[in-house]
Amino acid sequence: MIYLALSILSSTAIFVLFKLFNKYKIDTLQAIVINYFTACTCGLIHNNNAIVASEIISSDWFIGVIFLGFLFIAVFNVMALTAQKNGLSVASVASKMSVIIPVVFGIYVYNESIGFQKIIGIILALIAVYLTSVKQKDNNVLTQSLYLPILLFFGSGIIDTSINYFAPDDKIPLFSGLIFGWAFILGAFILIYKSIRFNKNFKVKSILPGITLGLVNYASIYFLLKALRIDGLESSTLFTVNNVAIVAFSTLIGLLIFKERISNKNWLGILLALISIALVTITEWN
Repeated sequence: MIYLALSILSSTAIFVLFKLFNKYKIDTLQAIVINYFTACTCGLIHNNNAIVASEIISSDWFIGVIFLGFLFIAVFNVMALTAQKNGLSVASVASKMSVIIPVVFGIYVYNESIGFQKIIGIILALIAVYLTSVKQKDNNVLTQSLYLPILLFFGSGIIDTSINYFAPDDKIPLFSGLIFGWAFILGAFILIYKSIRFNKNFKVKSILPGITLGLVNYASIYFLLKALRIDGLESSTLFTVNNVAIVAFSTLIGLLIFKERISNKNWLGILLALISIALVTITEWN
């Protein structure tokens, strides 16, 4: 379970970095693009397989690289628009609740186990995600631009599902690195367009935060994929535990480090998160 724990810690660190970006006025898009370049570099350095372009292009998983590279950029922009038009809480809930997509996919496509206790655990996990993500100060306007949180929900869920489906067991670093590399190319074009269209200059102070984010981002994907390859650990269980733990842990980090106020709903969500994790994991071990 060490890979799962490292994935949760890495993903939570991403939350912390984004909070720091906001605090220190870091250009998020610029940092995101640098992050993709850094994560790509990590994957290529970490890769132990020979890099043969013709073999990669003809492989079964290369289409997944192209597909996920597009999704990474698209979902990032949808997430930003959702936060702007519908509120941060709506964006958070939509992206986190999407865990149901890889869970259902694992149960129906991979014929993973499902029982009453596991169903209850998954339902409690979804309720926990909602309660933990909702913030009292956020002005949510769910009816405005309703298509955005719907797109975010499906986009985030498809990313998690596709990463697990396409990733080759013996080429995880290379697979991850190429996804980030393709996302970097697409993101770079967006930056160039904005620079020309809106006369927006690149800021040097975006480099170090972007590199830091890239290291953590690569770690989160790498450890998640390694955890998904553990024998006997079903993807429906792993995604439930991973997602709920990240939400609960991130909320506690917000309380302890950023002095955010946590409502009674948030505390109830954290409690339900712990119960759901216990129910799902006990089912797995049994």
